[in-house]
Amino acid sequence: MHTKTIRLTSVTAALAALLAASACGGRGDGSGPTVAQGECKGQQATGIAEKSVKLGGIYPLSGPASAYGDIPKGIKAYFDYVNAEKGGVNGRKIEFIVRDDGYQPPKSVEEARRLVEQEQVFALFQTLGTPTSSAVMEYANKKKVPQVFVSSGASKWGSDPVAHPWTIGWQPSYLSEGRVYGQYLKTEKPNAKVAVLYQNDDFGKDLREGFVKAIEGSGVKVVAEQTYEVTDPSIDPQMRNLANSRADVLLDITTPKFGTQALAADAKNTDWNPLHIINNVASSPTVLRPVGFGKVQDIVSAAFLKDPSDPQWADDTEMRLYREKLKKYAGGLDPQIPYHSLGWASGSAMEKALATLKCPTREGLMKAVRDLKDVRSDLLLPGVSMNTTAQDGFPIETLQLQRFKGERWNLFGQPVDTRKAFG
Repeated sequence: MHTKTIRLTSVTAALAALLAASACGGRGDGSGPTVAQGECKGQQATGIAEKSVKLGGIYPLSGPASAYGDIPKGIKAYFDYVNAEKGGVNGRKIEFIVRDDGYQPPKSVEEARRLVEQEQVFALFQTLGTPTSSAVMEYANKKKVPQVFVSSGASKWGSDPVAHPWTIGWQPSYLSEGRVYGQYLKTEKPNAKVAVLYQNDDFGKDLREGFVKAIEGSGVKVVAEQTYEVTDPSIDPQMRNLANSRADVLLDITTPKFGTQALAADAKNTDWNPLHIINNVASSPTVLRPVGFGKVQDIVSAAFLKDPSDPQWADDTEMRLYREKLKKYAGGLDPQIPYHSLGWASGSAMEKALATLKCPTREGLMKAVRDLKDVRSDLLLPGVSMNTTAQDGFPIETLQLQRFKGERWNLFGQPVDTRKAFG
């Protein structure tokens, strides 16, 4: 596969040279530059200097999950804004290098190694995907390199900080999302028969598990299940099998490409009209639009971020800043594409974490991201903030249900703090 590297940076050539000099000799295995004195003595300082910090991201810019390639574009715009108008974070300008893994785990590890051992990054930020980030996690923890704010809701990012102290997630866990859907059906359709379509990996299995646990002992029953592989060209056979179940509800646990296929197949089958619940990662209008908004009315999902296409946020301070600066620093991007705003929000989260560093080291970064107290990054929904402890590696665990009406999502109900709701 052709390898893509994108340098998303506002750092000057001189500054880049300074950064390279400061990292000279580092191998990304804890034997690189360290702090010589003070409370941070002996901690890893590869990739961070007085005026700069270098981050690396891994995304599927190509392949079956390439829709996610819009996320780093939003991050780039945010970091360019921070560098140009805030002078960086605590005086350090951010260089962000993006690599393409095509959503292939072996390639993800290869690109992580390139970022750590050749590019000398301070941290891996926003590796995307469950199978791909799982492969990177083993490498990052072996090398003692932060893998921060993973772009996946798999439970493994926060479930065992002892075994994986260098990895932490960001978005709500898939387990929590599944529980929210289960609780919703127990209230709204207490005798529902549910057909489940899910991706056959940790992503799909986690969300399914959360849903199944939530409906235990209730009248809501799973009557049919089908899985698919990310390499499958089509899920039409699975959708036909699920339709034969005559279930009242379709729980659609897919990534964008397959989300579009599932919605299209559902719309085409006029003999089956289930309530269609689609998971957050496949809820973008870019997934729905190819099917036709008129054919996806009343589907349900969950959100933790403000929708840039929702008029209720037109005068919102954070949304106005996002639109203004996205236009200024990435003029060709559509501000209404949620993956752009997701990137903006995650970039804001990283800025907040870097700003709290007591030790400008890799160890200091992990300590900072495991001690977040009601920290808001831009574009989070009201009532949603980042909270972590040394034992809790899930920064965001609040979700709100939404229903698609007209040409946009409409929030309904109240935000659900899954820590409090489900323990």
